[in-house]
Amino acid sequence: MSYDLIVKPTFSLQDEHWMRLALEQASFAASQGEIPVGAVIVSQDKVIGVGYNAPITLNDPTAHAEVMALRDACANLGNYRLPHDATLYVTLEPCTMCVGALVHARVQKVIFAASEPKSGSLLSARQLLNNNGYYNHIFEYQSGCLQDEAAAVLSAFFKMRRAQKKQ
Repeated sequence: MSYDLIVKPTFSLQDEHWMRLALEQASFAASQGEIPVGAVIVSQDKVIGVGYNAPITLNDPTAHAEVMALRDACANLGNYRLPHDATLYVTLEPCTMCVGALVHARVQKVIFAASEPKSGSLLSARQLLNNNGYYNHIFEYQSGCLQDEAAAVLSAFFKMRRAQKKQ
């Protein structure tokens, strides 16, 4: 009999620490009535940018957590490009727009928690970085860091939204 082993990716305690900070940003988004997605950008073992979903609050369709974290980091650095070691931790797989912004900002690595089957653009609905030669910059990515926690936050939020609609 043959058994296929499913090997879960391993993450360092440091990765989990940064993802917990991203989860805090996601919780803040939820408290504002936004879909709970949070992001943190780290360079040289320090946070250089944070963000959470705010398209409703800001009346801005581009105000996704990743873009908000990029804006914060770039403002803090005084540069539109990130340092060579910049890692983005985000609670949900980035969409097409966010992948494009991350390419332009020259992020080195993206670690995301939960996958996004409908609009995820790294592993799920689209695999944008698999088209080698198209982009002038490619970043590494890894999924599943604190996936269960991030998925629980999203599930609770949408359960609450559905209950509100029934009233």
